[in-house]
Amino acid sequence: MDSSGSLADRVLPALLRKQPLTPEKVQFAWRLSVGAAIDRATRVRLAGATLVVHGEPQWLKEIERSHSLILRRLQRVLGESVVRTMSCSAS
Repeated sequence: MDSSGSLADRVLPALLRKQPLTPEKVQFAWRLSVGAAIDRATRVRLAGATLVVHGEPQWLKEIERSHSLILRRLQRVLGESVVRTMSCSAS
């Protein structure tokens, strides 16, 4: 039997990918990918296939350190063609 966490990990991304791409959907995917603390400390927007992340330098340093993991998580939720790169910018 699958745990509810693994079921949600498979089902939620499939459901989200079918929904229209909106700023709210991008923000939701960001929060799922990075957690509540980083989500609260940053702002994101999609510019083409680049996710632009704004935040304080100390948070951006952590995001850049985990860049490849975060990008894979975002691609899993939104689709590989939606977010291809990330760019960080201090607020």
